[in-house]
Formats: sequence, structure tokens, C-alpha cells
Amino acid sequence: MMGENDNMRQKSIWMACAMVLLAPALDTGAAAQEGMQTVSLQRSIELAQIHSPQLAQTQASVINAGSGRRRALGSFLPTVSMSSGASVNSSSRFDQNTQRIVEGSSDSYSAGMSANYQFFQGGRKYHELDRTASARREAEARLQSQRYAIVLQTTTLYMNALRQRDLVRVAEASRQRAEESLEITRARLSGLAATRSDTLRARLELANARQSLLQAENQLRAAHFALGRQVGMDGPVAPADMGDLSPAPLALSESEIIALAVSVSPAVRAAEAAASVARSSLGSARSSYLPSLSATSNYSWANQDRSFTGGNTSWSFRVSGSYTLFDGFGREQSLSQATESRRVARLTEEDSRRGVRQEVDAALRTIETQEQAIAIAQEAFDVAVEDLRINRVRYEAGGGTILDFLASQVALDQADANLVAARYDYALAKAELESIVGREL
Repeated sequence: MMGENDNMRQKSIWMACAMVLLAPALDTGAAAQEGMQTVSLQRSIELAQIHSPQLAQTQASVINAGSGRRRALGSFLPTVSMSSGASVNSSSRFDQNTQRIVEGSSDSYSAGMSANYQFFQGGRKYHELDRTASARREAEARLQSQRYAIVLQTTTLYMNALRQRDLVRVAEASRQRAEESLEITRARLSGLAATRSDTLRARLELANARQSLLQAENQLRAAHFALGRQVGMDGPVAPADMGDLSPAPLALSESEIIALAVSVSPAVRAAEAAASVARSSLGSARSSYLPSLSATSNYSWANQDRSFTGGNTSWSFRVSGSYTLFDGFGREQSLSQATESRRVARLTEEDSRRGVRQEVDAALRTIETQEQAIAIAQEAFDVAVEDLRINRVRYEAGGGTILDFLASQVALDQADANLVAARYDYALAKAELESIVGREL
């Protein structure tokens, strides 16, 4: 037994030396962690909206929709064009007096202006004006939906980084408890009150705790890099502490939240605008069965001298109409497609309202579930703390086994991790509901 104690003392000395040698590296890692940039949740959301390529693409769609709207307004104005030209032509003639061919040139200069106006197209201009206005409203609604999605995505990454930080704390506490257990088993082993198996099992538990701590630290670093990418930074970013995440009553009742979500949801507004676009497209398809009337005016000037005086001028004004008698059933095909598109858009609009109600109800039920989960996890944590205290006292007094002691430690580690998960799952469920409604609750 004395030889075994000497071996244990030698191992302790080697472990102490290793900790001394690794201390500078640990300090460097801590310094790097402290030097990491920290951002708040609000600032993270602002930076994510600035650097999001998806949001930039949606903003480009809004700009393009505005250009289409301007083009539809421009169709109510006439088309005006100008033209000018100059030409030099060689000419030759026979001079009877000299009986010779005389060479020369003929110059000409011209300018003109023309205007065309489509003053009747079966109402197609008005249908196009309504369609582009609805298309712009749809693009703006989808832009708002993309903003909500970025807010939820950023909040999720932010909460995940906080969750991983707390899980590192849980893993660190587990490692410390495992070290204390090992010291207790060694003390009892030196007093011949425990077996070598107790010490080995405590060492195994410590090794598992160290492994869990390494994994938690790696996941925390990955979460910091994910948050940094989301906010447009090249390196890792640490989240600022959000304070108390305990459940709190919602600012609105369930019926008010559902009504608000249906009225302001970007998905519903986008579906309504899409249905309006389909309705305008149907009217435009029907207008192809009506004739088109247009007016054209032209003014021109021509002169053989390089001078603005003199020359010949002319003007014209023409009114014309056209009507397509048969185009190979092209109008019928366009009308059929527009009719079906309108039917689909109307069904999509109705389904979007039902979908928002479903999402809100699911988020509310998740919040209720997580509130109860937090209470259960807190109770389980308190029970695990007391159970570990009792089994530790029993083991130190010689009335318990190492298996009961270590099992209580594992149960406490799991209860602590479950409590962390329950708290952040509640925060994420509330954030998801706020992203649907578009305001804080």
C-alpha cells in the first residue's frame, strides 16, 4: 500500500508540473478570449441587416419593382424621337457648250421630329399600372419578411453563443466536482477507507469531464465564429450578457397576438399583393380582345445648303387603329393562364392567413411548454444538488458507495445542462413569436 501511495504522490507532482508549464498557454487563451469583440443583440441585428446578401438581393427586387412602376407611368406619355442627317452625292453631267462631262456633287441636309401616342389599348395601360403597383407592394412585403428572418436568425445565433458559454460553465463545474471527488477518494484511500477501484472510477469521471469541457469550448468557439460571420466580421464575436431570461407574461393576449400577426404579417401582405398582381394580369389578358388606337405626328426639314434658312419643311398627322382577328389562339392561351394564376394566387392568399395562425399558435404553445420545462428543470436541478450533497456526505462517512456518489454527479451535470437548454429554448421560442408579429412581446 505504501508503494501505491508513493506512485500516487509522484503522479500528483507530475500533474502539478504540467499545470505550471501549461499556465502561460492558458493565460494566452484567456487573454484572447478577453480581447474578443463583444456586441449587443440590437447591434448584432443592425450589422446583420447591413451585411446580409439575402437582404441586399431582396432590396434589389424592390428597386426593380419601382423601375417597373415608373415604366408603367411612362406608358401614359407619348414617345418622342428626333433624327438628323447629311449626305454628299457625286454627280456628273454633259456640258453642251464645252462638249465635256462636268463633274460635281449634290449635298443635302435634313432633320426631323416625330411623336407617337397609344391613346387606347383596351385598358391595358391601367391594368399594367395596377399590376406594377401590386408588384411593388409584394416586393416590399417580402423585404420586410426577409428582415424578420434575419432578426430571427441573428437572435438564434446570438442565443446559441450564450447557450454554449453557459454550457462551458456547466462543463467547468463538472470538471471541478470530478477533481473534488478524486481528492476525496484519494484521501479515503490513504486512510484505508476506500479501494483503488474507487480512485480509478473517479479518475475516469474526471477524464470524461475534461473531454466534455474541451468539446464545449470548441462548440463555443464555433458559435462565436458563426455570430461573427452573421454580423459581417472576419473573426469571432462574443455576445454581451442579456441578463435575466426568466419567463415573463406576454404584452398581448393570445387573440390579440393572432389578430396582429394576421394583419401585419409580411407573408400575408405579400400573398395579398400577389393576388392583386394576378388580378391585374387577368384584366390585361382580357384587353387583348379590344382594338388598339394610336396617333402619330411627324415634322421634317430638308435643305441642300448648310444653312438653317430656306429649305423645305413638311409635317404629317396620322390616326390609326388595329384589331387582331386571329392569332393562332394566343389570346385564349394567355387568358387561360391568367385565369388559373389568379385562382392559385387567391388560394395562396387564404392559405397564408391560415399558415400565420398556425405558426403563432405553435409558437405560443412552445412558450407555454418551455415555461413549464424551466420550472421542471429548476426543480430537477435543486433535487440533484441535494442528492449529490447527501451521497457525498454518506461516501465521506463510509456509508455510501462510489457508484452512488458518481451517479449523483452525473445527474447534477445533466440537470444543470437541461436547465440551461430550457431557458434558452424559451428565449428562442419568444423570439420566433416576435419575428412573426414583428414587435417585442
